[in-house]
Formats: sequence, structure tokens, C-alpha cells
Amino acid sequence: MPDMPVPPQGVKDGAWEVLDSQQLFKDRWLNVKAEKVRTARGHVLDPYYVLSYADWVQVVALTPADELILVRQYRHGAQRNTLELPAGAMEPGESDAVAAGRREFIEETGFDAADWQLVSTLHPNTATHRNRCHTVLALGAFPAGEQKQDPGEDIQVQPMPLAEVLAGLGKGLLPQAMHVSALLLALSAAGRLDLASALRQPAG
Repeated sequence: MPDMPVPPQGVKDGAWEVLDSQQLFKDRWLNVKAEKVRTARGHVLDPYYVLSYADWVQVVALTPADELILVRQYRHGAQRNTLELPAGAMEPGESDAVAAGRREFIEETGFDAADWQLVSTLHPNTATHRNRCHTVLALGAFPAGEQKQDPGEDIQVQPMPLAEVLAGLGKGLLPQAMHVSALLLALSAAGRLDLASALRQPAG
């Protein structure tokens, strides 16, 4: 029987020990590293790829008429037009997720809102991504001016009744998985959805 790996000394809470780290690529959008790591059980993984982005922010914005402000645009990863929440990357030097979310929302949609709050800060992919994803709730959304789109954006603003959006989630109406979770968490924070009460006992 082969010898079992010996856990490294000084590693706590199952954290992996980084033995080496090589910078493969870095620009303003993406930082890719290949790391040599030793797991808490002593196994060496080489290479283990780690991706670092700026933090992302996504906005769940409701109008007084109970419409959700959505945007439709071409997404080259999915290679199709998709319906999504207004969202984007935080700029260098930005530390306030609510302010960043409001900036992105105004730029992408031309809307503003009466009330803003941070709902949650989660990790989009705990296995390989070092960045975080912030969900911001905006209530009382209203038209406030013109869109200010980046060169890679061709955004169509598409308000949609909230009930229609919720009915379409299971059919892939919002194909971005993080946006589905953001919507449910934001509706819970707004008092529109009781996640605990939505739990049903298993059949049988």
C-alpha cells in the first residue's frame, strides 16, 4: 500500500499551501495564474489555475409599476442575445458596491432609482475565481436620461412585469445563473419573497 500524503505543517482550516505561483496573463480585465499547491491532505496539484477579475455588481431594479428593469444584449461567451440584469465590473478605485451598481445601472439603462441598498456579496465561483459578486437592490426605478454604452455594448432596455420574469426563470428566461440567484435574494430583501416559507415538505 502506498504511503498516505502527510498534511503540511501550519496549514489551518483545510487551506491549501501555495508552493509556487506563475503569472500567465494580466491586463485590466483578467489576471490568470498557474499555481502549484499542496492540499490539506498533502496532495500536490500542479498546475492549478486561478482567475482574478475586478469585483462584479448586478442590479435588481423595480419600478413603481412592479416591472423589473432588464437589458438584452449579445453575449459572445454564450454566442447569442440574452436577457439579463443590468450589471458590470467595478472600476479601479471603486470600493462602494452600491455606488458602482448605480453607476452601471444609469450607464446601461438611462434609469435611476429612488432607493438603493446592498443585498449580498457572494463568490461567483469559489473553485477558481478570486473576485466577488455584489447584488444591489434599487426600488422606485424611473427614466433619468440617455444610455452611455461602452464600445462593446449594444444594449436594449427591456422592462418586464416581475410576475412574468419569475414565471420564466425555470425556462431559462434569465440564462445567467448568478442573475437568477441575485433576483431571488433581492426580492427576499425587499420583502417580496419569503424564502423560508417557500420551502415545502417532500412528497410521500
